[in-house]
Amino acid sequence: MILGLTGSMGMGKSTTAQMFRDLGVPVWDADATVHALYAEGGAAVEPVARRFPGTRTETGIDRSALRAALNAEPETGLDALNAIVHPLVAADRGAWTVKQGAGLVVWDVPLFFETGTDAACDRVAVVTVDAETQRARILARGTMSPAELDLILARQMPDADKRARADYIIETTDMDRARSRVAEIVEELT
Repeated sequence: MILGLTGSMGMGKSTTAQMFRDLGVPVWDADATVHALYAEGGAAVEPVARRFPGTRTETGIDRSALRAALNAEPETGLDALNAIVHPLVAADRGAWTVKQGAGLVVWDVPLFFETGTDAACDRVAVVTVDAETQRARILARGTMSPAELDLILARQMPDADKRARADYIIETTDMDRARSRVAEIVEELT
């Protein structure tokens, strides 16, 4: 049983994924996989560095340099990067899933619907919170400006659209309530 777990940034998806782990459910993490692919020796380093010169360092792909390269190619850069990275991510996810054997597993994927990953899942859970809380959480990290946040959010599928496609919705305004919801989902699917 594959449960896809997704939600826009700042919704509490990573925290919710940990709640599944805490209940003994194996969780595959797309973000961690991409970090490993970009690290020195990772399968994405050579092809990304070839396509985006100046992005490679001694530790792998420099994400800031890659972001700048993508901004310099707004029409084609992201598609080119996705053509390199998405097949590598899918291969890692598939190999990981096979190793887990039978039972419930969770795929933690930020761009879940955008990449069509939902087609390979038995059920979908969307993590959500109101827009004001989402914005406050993200800006509190201090890693981006409000304008950068607006640009990223404009590229993502709206939360309402994700919720409309979900089998389960996990609200993260109250973490005790979210933890209870995760436990209900695990009980139902195992």
